[in-house]
Parts: sequence; C-alpha cells; structure tokens
Amino acid sequence: MIGVVAFVAAVTFFLLMVSAISGRSGQAAGEAAPAAQPSAVDPDAPVVAFYGDSYTLGTGASDPSHRWSTAISLERGWNEFNPSVNGLGFVNNRSSTPPDYGPDDEVPKIIEAQPDIVFVTMGLNDNFSMPGRADDIQDAITTDLETLRDELPDARLIVVEPFWYTDARPDSVEQIIGWVREGAEAVGADHIAGASRWIEGHPEWMAADRQHPNDDGYAEMTRRMEAALDELGL
Repeated sequence: MIGVVAFVAAVTFFLLMVSAISGRSGQAAGEAAPAAQPSAVDPDAPVVAFYGDSYTLGTGASDPSHRWSTAISLERGWNEFNPSVNGLGFVNNRSSTPPDYGPDDEVPKIIEAQPDIVFVTMGLNDNFSMPGRADDIQDAITTDLETLRDELPDARLIVVEPFWYTDARPDSVEQIIGWVREGAEAVGADHIAGASRWIEGHPEWMAADRQHPNDDGYAEMTRRMEAALDELGL
C-alpha cells in the first residue's frame, strides 16, 4: 500500500512540474511572450538567432530587456532574432516533427532569417518525456542540428548545454546533455558546457513561480554567457 501511495505522489509531482515549465502567468504553452523581438540595433550588424525555450524567451524576467539573449546582443551590437517558445523541447510542445517541419516551427523560422550566428539552447523540457521518448529526442537533436548546419553553412552555430532549474537532477538531465554535446560535435558546432548549473543553489535568483529565473538570475546567466563567448572569441 505504501508503494502505491508513493507512486501516485511521484506521478502527481511530475505532472505539476510539466505544467509549471510549459506555461506561466496565464500564457499558453506555445505562445511567445510580448515584445519577443527587440528592434534592430543596426541594420548592418550581424543577425543572431536564438533557438530556445522559456529560459531564452525570458519568462520570469520583469521585462524582455533583462533576458540574457537581449543583454548579450546589446553588449555586442548584434541584431537579435528570438522566436523562442515557452515549454519547447526537441520533442516537447512542438508543432511538427523533424524533418517534417511545419511553418510554426522555430527551425524554419531561423533559417528564413538567414542569421550570421545561431544559438541552440534546447533540452530542458525534454526531460519530462524521458525515458519514454528517448529515441525521439536523440533523433530530433541530430536532425535539428544537421538541418541548421546544412541550411546555414556560413553561420556560426553555438550549441549550449541545456539549462536546468532545480538542485535535484534526474538522470535524464545528464543523458540529454550528452546527446546535445555529441550532436554539436558531429556538425562541428561550438559547444558551451556547464550551463545546466549556472543558477544552481541560488533560490534567490528564481522568479515567484520557482521555475524560471528572475532578473538577477538572468543577469547571472548573462555574465556566464559573456565569459563563455569571450573564450570562443566572440
């Protein structure tokens, strides 16, 4: 009997976590936040695209200007193209299945923008489909990265270790981190390691929902990303 109760409690906790990550503050899971596209810095400056989920969309920040993608773009004089979506994963909350990309998928949107640099910051939400969809996740990682490389041969591709948000880490976190790293290596992309621990151990850096960074959390992510990009010579 105790085992049944524990199982039910675990399933309930899992479903609550999925719900919290997928959407926030009444926003539909697949709906982008307002002001997702800041105005261009300079029409002749590099176009930099961000393929990501809520942690790249900036959910939890008081304003999109505080998210890390916008902060680094302003610092480096880049034109930011950020179609990131709450709850998105390589398979989670996705409107199409690679390589059969639909018009609302981020990958074709990014290709259409013809960016000079592409950041891939995906994988957090796919933990909620593990282990049942492990093969699908691996296939989607491979297909997405190969598609971006093939369709944007002149773009610099930067693949970031998937972000994570709690001190507790299920085994799937390290599995997906490994698949993303291997996918980056296979297409010759730059890889930024360690991002899953950038806000670890700091509850004061989390927004009221306890699922996303607040302004201070995004500031720390910006600092870490700036240091990683400096190492890459960007």
